[in-house]
Amino acid sequence: MSTTRNILLAGFGGQGILFAGKVIAYAGLMDSKEISWLPSYGPEMRGGTANCSVCISDEAIGSPLVTNPDIFVAMNLPSFDKFINDVQPGGIVLIDSSLIDKKVERTDVTAFYVPATKLADENNLNGLANMILLGKLYQETKFCSPEALEQSILKCVPPRKANLIDANKKAIALGQAQ
Repeated sequence: MSTTRNILLAGFGGQGILFAGKVIAYAGLMDSKEISWLPSYGPEMRGGTANCSVCISDEAIGSPLVTNPDIFVAMNLPSFDKFINDVQPGGIVLIDSSLIDKKVERTDVTAFYVPATKLADENNLNGLANMILLGKLYQETKFCSPEALEQSILKCVPPRKANLIDANKKAIALGQAQ
């Protein structure tokens, strides 16, 4: 049986949406899956909207654009409002409940509320709410092997920021514990 995961991550520019998407995509690549990573951001980058479509599949991917995700990660209210109704029935929704005080009204999706920004601040992991949500996503979906996730962090964190590798790993572990 083939598995395809269509993931949409969305939030403000500067929240690490594209980075989290890249980590997910590289993890799929490390597991020898077919992947696509399609970033999209508003004209103002930081503070504007950003979203990222990631497909991980056992088969060739027809389109890199995720219009009906089976996994949706929302890091701000405008993104939540814009995309929540596009999620496939049976899909998974992860919400940074520190920044979004709305609840999912749909009964055909599974929602997880993670106070990622608050957890990041409390654990001296400022700016890593995205990785906390990625950890929760991994915990709920096992979208890759543990080794692939580890390798992906090492690949995606640039050498000049190598000091942040451990913080990223800690943030993922914190998300897994939620």
